[in-house]
Amino acid sequence: MSETAPAPVIAPAVSDRDLEAVRRLCWAYRDFLLNHTPVDRRITETFYPVPKYEALMARLPQEHARPRGIILLAREGPGGKALGCGMTHGLDRRTAEIKRVFVRPEARGRGIAAALCDRLVTQAREDGYARVVLDTSRSLAGAQALYDGLGFARRGPYQKIPEDLLPHLLFFERRL
Repeated sequence: MSETAPAPVIAPAVSDRDLEAVRRLCWAYRDFLLNHTPVDRRITETFYPVPKYEALMARLPQEHARPRGIILLAREGPGGKALGCGMTHGLDRRTAEIKRVFVRPEARGRGIAAALCDRLVTQAREDGYARVVLDTSRSLAGAQALYDGLGFARRGPYQKIPEDLLPHLLFFERRL
């Protein structure tokens, strides 16, 4: 980070402009996974083929609507360039799931992903959830270190996962 770069600002994405920035970040995340490893490509294409992902992006505000979820956007200062995003939604009355935590490569190493996750966990607690769960690819060592460092415990799958993909995914939980 340069000496003059403003501190990142993390806030709920509610405006059309913010939601469009989040959608661009989500597509960048999908592209990153498609090109990361062949296994990540297979996982992404299995869970999020283009038509399914397009539909998800169209209903993103509804999928993560308050009061049972939230979409956060990190920007370079107020109203600045979109740097990262993360979101939650309820799986049931007691469990929130963190989804699509992504920080642009040029903004990594600044603690943005950790700050996003902290805010998501705090919001889930305030919303009355008893736990937060998430999953990640075994190939994403940085994500694993982040979740371990934030106090998440490794656990088994919390949803049905195709048997051929199960060995390539890790699952985490944090009690609130």
